[in-house]
Amino acid sequence: MSIQYERFFRIRSYECDAYGHVNHANYLRFMQEAAIEASAAVGFDTRRYAEMGQFWLIRETDIEYISPLFYGDELIVRTWVVDFRRVRSRRRYEFFKKGEQHPVARATTDWVYLDRAERRPVAVPDEMVRAFLPDGSLPGAQHHEPFAHSQPPEGVHIHRRKVEWRDLDHVGHVNNAVYLSYTEEAGLDAARAHGWRLQNMFDEKWGIFTRRTRVEYFASAFLGDDLEIATWLSPPRRTSITRYHRIRRKDGGELLLRAEYVWVIVDLETGRPIPVPDSFVRAFQSNMSAE
Repeated sequence: MSIQYERFFRIRSYECDAYGHVNHANYLRFMQEAAIEASAAVGFDTRRYAEMGQFWLIRETDIEYISPLFYGDELIVRTWVVDFRRVRSRRRYEFFKKGEQHPVARATTDWVYLDRAERRPVAVPDEMVRAFLPDGSLPGAQHHEPFAHSQPPEGVHIHRRKVEWRDLDHVGHVNNAVYLSYTEEAGLDAARAHGWRLQNMFDEKWGIFTRRTRVEYFASAFLGDDLEIATWLSPPRRTSITRYHRIRRKDGGELLLRAEYVWVIVDLETGRPIPVPDSFVRAFQSNMSAE
């Protein structure tokens, strides 16, 4: 059986967005912190990884948001390993408000194990597998849901930005959670380009809440890199719509990341899902794929 680890967080004001909810990128930050500490708890802390010349890198992330978190909430993140493959491992997470039984979010990350110097995959050491699975059991491979094959429309929006020093983590590349902020910027930039103001939603008393985030990482971005973030929408599905993102190096270069955000349209007064407003569909018609 895999060892479970729990990490306590108290939600801080700067982790919340304009709705007053914890911003979706911060869930990934909580997950990263819990995973680092869970590894340290079984003897593999950052110093030991440095001595080994190896490290874990996130390959995929999938987060399901069930109910929002607010400033001051006391949060417990429970995490455990669900499988090991030759150079990869999958970790699962559940988020609970302190004292409650039902999770407010669930997530998984798929990690790849790399040589630090050559940045190539290497086999997970047997001693590490035994540390996480002390009874010798090895969970089987988990079902993997493929990403949607959405093709960008002619009206795909391209947002450009340069990697800054503040975007980097201790490994020296753009932190995984920062990419979610990049895509959020791209979505807001697309809204401005289509004449859509966030105030429109507040005036009409509805909002866009992220129900699910899926991200697949292909390569790293580094300080000074010029990035292009392509973004477009799916056709609406009654109360939901999906925004897609692809991040490349400039001029259509190497693909670094693809992401999908399932958005649910919510009445701000009742908190209940409502059909995607016609005004929103009309504004973004040229930015929607034909799927």
